[in-house]
Amino acid sequence: MPEFTVPGLSNSDSSTLVETLQKRLTACNDLHLTLKHVHWNVVGPNFISVHEMLDPQVELVRGYADVLAERIATLGGSPVGTMGANADHRSWDDYSLGRDTAQAHLGALDKVYDGMIGDHRKAIAVAGEVDPVTEDILIGQTAELEKFQWFVRAHLENASGSLPTADDATEADDATEKGAARDATA
Repeated sequence: MPEFTVPGLSNSDSSTLVETLQKRLTACNDLHLTLKHVHWNVVGPNFISVHEMLDPQVELVRGYADVLAERIATLGGSPVGTMGANADHRSWDDYSLGRDTAQAHLGALDKVYDGMIGDHRKAIAVAGEVDPVTEDILIGQTAELEKFQWFVRAHLENASGSLPTADDATEADDATEKGAARDATA
């Protein structure tokens, strides 16, 4: 239990929010590192457009982590952002692609954003029950994450408006399919 919280919130509600925000902080730390990893490892004809598209996303997601950590502290919690804690507290597998084409990375990132946005929306629902300030922070972040996913999908989408990765369940599924297709043409 926190020793203090913001006026108008019970310690119990604050604890729930801190736990929820810590999960989102871990996810934001992971996402900004994943985006930077893609930035360093993307290759192929669309390299420069993807490479340059990712830097603003990295910076904004780093900022989200800072906002979430500061909200945790405001609520009386102690934000944890160490690499070890991030690895221990995440519920997803590590990003699986290394050096690969823009299309392969973007297909995988689409799935990463699916998970990130879905979990942010769950956190919005939790916050919406007890704290409109925290809810507002998460809503603003989610809107921008959805826009980032749209940028990614714009690179993947074909002229008929469909995504070749739509049926993939995870980024690893997409990476496997892209690798198999690339190997078949080599």
